[in-house]
Amino acid sequence: MSEDDEYGTDAVDSGGGAERTFAPLPPPPGRGFATSWWGRAWLKALEDTALDGQQLKKGRRLAREGGVGAVAVRPGRITAVVRDRDGTGHRSDVLLQELSDEAWDRFLDMAVDRAGHIAALLDREMPPHLVEDAAGAGVDLLPGIGDLEPECTCGTWDHCPHSGALCYQVARLLDEDPFVLLLMRGRDERRLLDELQVRSTARAVRAGDGGGAPEDVGRDAQGVPAGEAFAAGAIRPALPGPPPLPAEPGLPPSLDTEAAPPPGLDPAALEVLAADSAVRAHRMLSEALAPGHGHQPVPAELTPEQDAVRLAADARPGLGIATRLAKGAGRTRAELEAAVRAWQFGGVAALAVLDEEWAPDPDSLARARARLAEAWEEGERPRFRAAGARWTVADSDVQLRYDRDGRWWPYRKERGRWVPAGPADEDPAGAMAGAVAGASAGD
Repeated sequence: MSEDDEYGTDAVDSGGGAERTFAPLPPPPGRGFATSWWGRAWLKALEDTALDGQQLKKGRRLAREGGVGAVAVRPGRITAVVRDRDGTGHRSDVLLQELSDEAWDRFLDMAVDRAGHIAALLDREMPPHLVEDAAGAGVDLLPGIGDLEPECTCGTWDHCPHSGALCYQVARLLDEDPFVLLLMRGRDERRLLDELQVRSTARAVRAGDGGGAPEDVGRDAQGVPAGEAFAAGAIRPALPGPPPLPAEPGLPPSLDTEAAPPPGLDPAALEVLAADSAVRAHRMLSEALAPGHGHQPVPAELTPEQDAVRLAADARPGLGIATRLAKGAGRTRAELEAAVRAWQFGGVAALAVLDEEWAPDPDSLARARARLAEAWEEGERPRFRAAGARWTVADSDVQLRYDRDGRWWPYRKERGRWVPAGPADEDPAGAMAGAVAGASAGD
């Protein structure tokens, strides 16, 4: 077996040139027979040539049902026995004109001038600019309209279901290895690579003797002009669809190794940052794929102090890292715990309510008092002691804080410190109910 064993092929020399035989392929997954752009170009030549589209549909069905036997590929011809649905077998051939020796010389000279073409073929790729450069040298690698000539024992002079099925199966082979196409055009892989090696060596010797480098020596290092990339026209590869959203964030790398870390590097802190980055990337991707994302306002960038609170809230790190985050946030450990709770209830807005003491202007103060008066029935309203935008319930460890957007945030006193007790509410009574329930549960 040759180096192509993974495709189930043999390479032999039949006297008139090398031949490769491909074992029957299993039914193709999905709807398409070709995923590469050159495989689709092969099928386009078939479909543009056939006069009866119904025959090709039958051919696709035969290929999909496993009706194509082993496929023999040799210069100028592909052959297989194709069985109808009733089991009747027909030998079907498709002919493709071989390139002349002169055409191969032009192709080989072009390929030697551009080493990237050789590398692409060895990677089982056929980039559009290789085909375009070959065409510029007067060599048509891919078939066009009328280039795929059928012969079948069923007696049909045009493409029949059997030759169509054979072509659809060969498109799958071309996907895996573009050297199959070059063999049909007259050169097997081994001969082609040997000839390229000889020419490359001769070119290097001439360059060493002062012959100079090829005119396009820098082309591959500089990439491919956009005009060439799209010059393949209707057969150029389609842009892939966006990748699906992963079900969960990726796992960060483990830094628990036997080697001691460099001075100043804390592996545990680095692991926390890596895990946080994975979670944030997943969240950002989820938001970007959500409908209407492009019309959403760009969120304000967090300050380092705010981001330290966010990281502590999201990562829930151990004592040592939490102490470092508290320092980065400009807070004590107890203050960081309160800030984390605020962040969990409302992000940046809740953090501002925790830290900010502001005095409402007369209009804002009047609206706040009106909301307080409307929130309770006559005689049920608690007694408040007001200080700026904070209303503390008399003889209680419950407080409401009024923000600049007219929302109420519940607070309660724990161990002598006011801490957030719940999310914001437009209704002060609703906000206070959450704080009272939380205080009762804590007792």
